[in-house]
Amino acid sequence: MGNFLAGKVVAVTGAGRGIGRAVALAAAAEGAKVVVNDYGVGIDGASPTSEVAEGVVKEIEAAGGEAVAVADDVSTMAGGQRVVDVAVSTYGRLDGVVCVAGILRERMLFNMSEEEWDPVVATHLKGTFTVFRAASAVMRGQRAGTLIGFTSGNHQGSVSQANYSAAKGGIISLVRSAALGLNKYGVSANAVAPVARTRMSANVPVELTEIGEPEDVAALVVYLLSDRAKEQGITGQVYTIAGPKLAVWAQPRELRSAYASDGWTPETIAEILPGAVGVDPMPMLERLAAMEKAAARGDRPNA
Repeated sequence: MGNFLAGKVVAVTGAGRGIGRAVALAAAAEGAKVVVNDYGVGIDGASPTSEVAEGVVKEIEAAGGEAVAVADDVSTMAGGQRVVDVAVSTYGRLDGVVCVAGILRERMLFNMSEEEWDPVVATHLKGTFTVFRAASAVMRGQRAGTLIGFTSGNHQGSVSQANYSAAKGGIISLVRSAALGLNKYGVSANAVAPVARTRMSANVPVELTEIGEPEDVAALVVYLLSDRAKEQGITGQVYTIAGPKLAVWAQPRELRSAYASDGWTPETIAEILPGAVGVDPMPMLERLAAMEKAAARGDRPNA
């Protein structure tokens, strides 16, 4: 076992399988006491079971670590609070939370129902908020802590996952808001956009040219939870890790602007916008066109 997180208490949601499990195991291997949260549902959010979280706790304990299971649903305020309460009541403090929990319900936007929208946004976005909300109160009092949300490259948009993409974009804004609001209390917040082989990525209908394993993602998360990341001033960032690639996403900013001293009308906008302001090309549109051509040739599209 290592000591990168020695003495720290870390809670991980969605920790029963895939990336969440890898994060929980890696944190424990680096010396952290771990709260393993997983509602134990299928990829569509159905059929919960507490055995999933308990199984990971047994793995950690078998390797010589310390962990406790919480099988609550973090899409509820009570569930998010319980994850934090168990950490504090069991170990006396909470140094980091990692919100990995998520489900998928794919549908084209024009066919998507409320029943397909609400659970996905609730699990990803609200499930991050409920844990961040409870954890930030503890960390503010400690004047130390780390919040990590999980987003996706799909925050750029998705053909058939508008619910998932909207939630993942919201998580980025939530992370940045947490970084701004909690910085003076010594609390950092960052987001990870992983590309790794999991239950979710197995259903992607394209060939991912850059993809790694859950353990790659776990290594990045361990670093972000560590004092080393805090000392290096890492907060408000979005990182992608995909196999051998580690990348940081740009902060949102204005590209170009124009002014009208006499106010705006549709006519003046039509005259000025195309040349002076223009557009920021959408890379996903170009990729989608290339993928459609590849599919038409009978190839498996690359992404």
